[in-house]
Amino acid sequence: MSKDTTGKSFDLNLFARLMKYTSPYRLTFTGVAVAAILLSFFSSVRPIILRYTVNDYIIGKDPEGLLYFVLLMTAALFLEVLSQLSFIYFANWLGQSVIRDIRIRLFDHMIRFRMKYFDSSSVGILVTRAVNDIERIAAIFSDGLFMIVSDLLKMIVVAGVMIYFNWKLSLIIFAVLPLMLYATRLFQKAMKKAFIEVRKEVANLNSFVQERLTGMKIVQLFVRERQEYNDFVEINEKHKKAWINTVWYNSIFIAVVELMSAITTGLIVWYGGLQAVLNNDISKLGDVFMFIMLSTMIFRPLRQIADKFNTLQMGMVAANRVFDVLDTKSRVEETGTVVAGHFEGRIEFDNVRFEYVAGEEVLHGISFVANPGETVAIVGATGAGKSTIINLLNRFYDIKGGQIRIDGQDINSFTVQSLRDEIAIVLQDVFLFADTILNNITLKNPDITEDEVIKAAKAIGIHKFIESLPGGYHYNVKERGSMLSSGQRQLIAFLRAYVSNPSILVLDEATSSVDGHSEKLIQRATERVTKGRTSIVIAHRLATVKKADQIIVMEAGRIVETGTHNELLQKEGGHYRNLYEVQFMAEEETV
Repeated sequence: MSKDTTGKSFDLNLFARLMKYTSPYRLTFTGVAVAAILLSFFSSVRPIILRYTVNDYIIGKDPEGLLYFVLLMTAALFLEVLSQLSFIYFANWLGQSVIRDIRIRLFDHMIRFRMKYFDSSSVGILVTRAVNDIERIAAIFSDGLFMIVSDLLKMIVVAGVMIYFNWKLSLIIFAVLPLMLYATRLFQKAMKKAFIEVRKEVANLNSFVQERLTGMKIVQLFVRERQEYNDFVEINEKHKKAWINTVWYNSIFIAVVELMSAITTGLIVWYGGLQAVLNNDISKLGDVFMFIMLSTMIFRPLRQIADKFNTLQMGMVAANRVFDVLDTKSRVEETGTVVAGHFEGRIEFDNVRFEYVAGEEVLHGISFVANPGETVAIVGATGAGKSTIINLLNRFYDIKGGQIRIDGQDINSFTVQSLRDEIAIVLQDVFLFADTILNNITLKNPDITEDEVIKAAKAIGIHKFIESLPGGYHYNVKERGSMLSSGQRQLIAFLRAYVSNPSILVLDEATSSVDGHSEKLIQRATERVTKGRTSIVIAHRLATVKKADQIIVMEAGRIVETGTHNELLQKEGGHYRNLYEVQFMAEEETV
């Protein structure tokens, strides 16, 4: 599917795909269609009643008949309003039901994307797809498709009425219609391009604002407020210009339509009045009144069709963008069929090779074994590939070559969900949702009770800290856990991993940003939770490294040394010894 549908005024394949989402709502769809038919019928009845009222009862001076036809016209107006109310309400109801289904499917699709997709995709643009673009799709049903069908049906009925009652006056209106249609066509083409530009600028604006608000601390720390303000002004100006183009085209089109409508009305009055004067027959004045009303009814829908068609096109562009995301094949391939049970915990990396970008390998044949219950520390300089190993163990990415096994079985043979259920991770950069501490710990897992969380918190020594907060375990930490310090967030993340009762525990620099007191709490918890479990620790603090059963030293995507703390220190000129002397010696002196 192309990114934009500029080459087509209307993409039938895309429209057919969108209409599939209306299948569960066939009854409502039918009701909207019936309401549209009734609306076109009752709106055409009023001018006919007006014609007879003028010719037979006003000119004919029949007060009783006049009252009867006025009441008849009032009834027709009431039925028209009722039909319009039903039409608008159910068309909007259908549109909201459809976008609810699409949005659910889109969100479900996005949360299953590989991490690689998010590495190269703007979060702001994805938010635009899930919010703004989805709302544009709703407008297809509420203001676009059904409105166009209703207006077309109304125009056809009106045209038939005009020809039936006075074909000569009809020719005046029909003579202007080709000019109106030509102007409408030019308007649609111009607006299609303008709306695509609008959607692009909206996505850019959302992306820019989202990134700056997320990174506001960096903006203020480096005094970048003025530069970011200037950049925002520039992006906002582009957004304004994109919308101004649509306003410009609308202004021209509406002026042209109003001019043509006024000219047509003048010609009807001139010709109809002239015929009445020349033929000395005022009984035809009712036709003039009727055709003035009918001309408005045929030109106004035409102008509205242009507006609604723009809405439809904008919705189709939005649908195209949403379906582009839905069509993105970026899920981890669910090749496994085995539901992982509780692992013994033997982890084997066998000649594993991996690349984030094709042709740029970051792991070059990594091989090591972590036996059940062992704590394995991985050390090395930034960019050595330590965190990559953790990402591969959880199948956030697929490897290029080699094999990763747990308990002798390839991890690709397990279902992704069951595999990740048995591996708990505490990351260096802790993410907390704008929710309570309890929900951030359990992630709303119904199998983990509040009593179990409290028991676990007491076991690792952070129950008093949580209880000291307003509301305790029900304290809302706000967006990204902003109400807590980095050390407190780390403790919550550790408790989150602990209560999940994992087979394998992974600590990715988990104590790198905590104070001494928090580190002692985590070290205490580490001793409890690692007992009987295989643990992989991307090490930053000396205490964790020294107690590890095995230390793996990495450099530039390769394992250069393995051994215990004492074994590696005995190697003259060894990588670990050099790293220890440079990075850990000062720390050990303070411990």
